Amino acid sequence: MTQPMHASPGDSGFHSVQRRLAGLLGGVGMEMGSAPLEALHVGAGEPPRLRATPVIEGHALRARRVDGDPLPGFAAFLDGTQASRVVGYCDGMPIVFGSVAAVVRVRRNRRHVTWARGPIVRRRLYAPLSYLPSGVCDVMRADATDVVDTTQPDDGGERPGPHPFMLLERAVHFVQADRERAERELAEAWCARESEPLFVDGGLQGSDAVAAAACVVGVVKSHRTLYAEGDALRVVLGLRAGHRSTAFRIAAPRRAPVASWYLRLRDPAGRDPLWGLVRVEAAVPNAGEDFSARADRVSRWILAEASPIALPDARWDKMVYGIRDCEQFLAAVC
Repeated sequence: MTQPMHASPGDSGFHSVQRRLAGLLGGVGMEMGSAPLEALHVGAGEPPRLRATPVIEGHALRARRVDGDPLPGFAAFLDGTQASRVVGYCDGMPIVFGSVAAVVRVRRNRRHVTWARGPIVRRRLYAPLSYLPSGVCDVMRADATDVVDTTQPDDGGERPGPHPFMLLERAVHFVQADRERAERELAEAWCARESEPLFVDGGLQGSDAVAAAACVVGVVKSHRTLYAEGDALRVVLGLRAGHRSTAFRIAAPRRAPVASWYLRLRDPAGRDPLWGLVRVEAAVPNAGEDFSARADRVSRWILAEASPIALPDARWDKMVYGIRDCEQFLAAVC
């Protein structure tokens, strides 16, 4: 449960919150110089897995060359970021400061500017209120920072135990949910106000409106889940630069269905099999639509964004420059 607060932007940074709490909570041990929990891989993603999906372009998953020359088609790019840091511990229970931000950057005259909707920036404390003394909870609620209870029940009605690592992972997941919410708000706002193509860093299934929008394309760079098995998996891993897989449908409970395909941005010779490989998400095809033409058109747009190279980012093989620009902007505001 989130308690509404009234923090001024200048007083909401990590060190400001830490200093205030240190003065108010004399018995709480403050964490000195803590690294972001994301950098320590706390709350890391799901285990690698394979998942078969129904093909919606042709009769089996196949490789095909993207028809036509790469051609820029995206008007804007959307990305978000998050950072979670331990403020301190009370009776061994972690109190985490989380910061999330999201932005849409619009391309104008070969330069990127922030969309009129503006960036979303939010900062909160994530604390196990059920395991903290009532006086500590009262002080945090009285401070000018939102407080999220990391011991609230999950979807099954279960509360986490008081293991510090479990509570840290919970905090990171709550921060991630806030980042995804900020990204979703901007994507839905774009769909409501604009019609030009928007490149989203990540998947689209978190919002029914975004997943069904013809003007939004999601590009996924990580592959913890590979949507192929057997011969189809060999096709995906063997894609050459400028080639894509035929499209398939991804559907999950309580998630909007999307059409998806794999696309190889760069030559993987001498690299690992996922190097330069992205997975594209778009609205499912309408009845009678020539979906191959749409998938090729979108693939040409994405291939065009592979230049200029997004160096010095270590993920340059999958990163496009528009998303690199979003990340640089967010690093300055988050």
